[in-house]
Amino acid sequence: MAENTEKGQKIVINPTTRTLGASQVEVRVEAGRVIHARCGATVFRGFELILRDRDPRDAAYITQRICGICPTAHAIAASFAVEDLAGVRPPHNGNLLRNLIFAGDMLQNHIRHFYLFAVPDYVRGPECRPLVPPPTTDYRLPRAKNERLVDSYFQAIDVSRKAYEISALLGGKAPHPHGIIPGGSSVPVTAITVLNLLSIVKSIQKFVEERMLPDVYTLAEHYPDYFEIGVRGADFLNFGLFPLDPEASGHHFPGAAVIDGRMEAVDSGEISEHLRYTHFEGEQLAHPARGETRPNPDKPGGYSWCKAPRYRGRALEGGPLAQLWVRGDYRRGVSVMDRLIARALISREVAGLMRKWLTALRPGQPVFNRYQVPESGTGVGLTGAMRGGLGHWLEVEGGRIKHYQIVTPTAWNYSPHDDQGGPGPVEEALIGTPVADAKEPVEIGRVLHSFDPCMSCVAHVIVLDEPVPDRILVF
Repeated sequence: MAENTEKGQKIVINPTTRTLGASQVEVRVEAGRVIHARCGATVFRGFELILRDRDPRDAAYITQRICGICPTAHAIAASFAVEDLAGVRPPHNGNLLRNLIFAGDMLQNHIRHFYLFAVPDYVRGPECRPLVPPPTTDYRLPRAKNERLVDSYFQAIDVSRKAYEISALLGGKAPHPHGIIPGGSSVPVTAITVLNLLSIVKSIQKFVEERMLPDVYTLAEHYPDYFEIGVRGADFLNFGLFPLDPEASGHHFPGAAVIDGRMEAVDSGEISEHLRYTHFEGEQLAHPARGETRPNPDKPGGYSWCKAPRYRGRALEGGPLAQLWVRGDYRRGVSVMDRLIARALISREVAGLMRKWLTALRPGQPVFNRYQVPESGTGVGLTGAMRGGLGHWLEVEGGRIKHYQIVTPTAWNYSPHDDQGGPGPVEEALIGTPVADAKEPVEIGRVLHSFDPCMSCVAHVIVLDEPVPDRILVF
């Protein structure tokens, strides 16, 4: 929707992704450029409330239901939190199996996002649903290259499915696998399974090397201006992705905070959640260990169901570009095209790691270490995920969950303004974006899709025996 106002031209986009709604972007345009942006999540996620009084061992299963796109990330974070509470670590096989289940989910996500959700912004597809109506007329690829990317688009559907098979074979099913639990994994590994999985990973690796990487560089060649669009400073956060060993002595993608390009070790005590422009009440600038979940859809000034997490007051970006930047693998810049390239590059890295992990498994050896849940205590589970840093904070009293707080990657990337009025990363990246036609603002969509926003990390909550109120949020 576009309309002219006293403060410039107002554009509202809803939904913002090709999977589902639950999000809205509102920008103001003057002289053909975005001068102000607000990103909002439009539905409430109440998993922190659902988890109260539950057995903490259930968290790895329940929190997976936050999202059907990246459930394993939540299972990993919840398992880490319970292991931190109980003082237990997985055995050698358990650590590798969890890495593999998580990596399979990560690959299906990155391949699916790039081809099915981002590529249609740049490539003219066939005249069939869901590719019609096309989002733009700004198609620049020569016919042969365009046809190649369309062919890759359809191949990606099957390759993404194969990646999900890995999570299903090792985790029992997908999405929401049963194989990731505190203490390790639940599915013993066999030599036949390893051989089968090596074949699947090899075929995915071939697709990433021969299709995904050349395709993303084709887009970069014909859309070079997108190295200058969606730009922001080098402000990144990664909690650490894929533990090197059962003791988590390090990570294959190390954790760090990058502030103004300077890298430092992550201090989770520096995280706070800002509430001023959200639909939540509670202590301002609270650390997630104290953060509350008190929804107020009618709160004045609120425009998002995402809280605004900040690291030492800074809005930090997560995702493949952050993960590669911290490891020193890719530091060309911070833009739409840099994020797309990073997603393809990290897919190649993850597929290569999966082959190494499969050959390091020891069939017949333990996959799980037993433990006792303490009557009281706290635990923290931090991990890198598909879209960025994911954190679960847990407090147990009387053997049951007293407090649980989740800060998702999309909350970091897609957060609203903080208490000082500072924009979230996506909002900041949108500022300055050129808009050639307000009725066809594909440039805004390209910035949004470079971040891979995932609003399925929100869900409605129904309280039994209480009526569901009718509410319409008007922005």
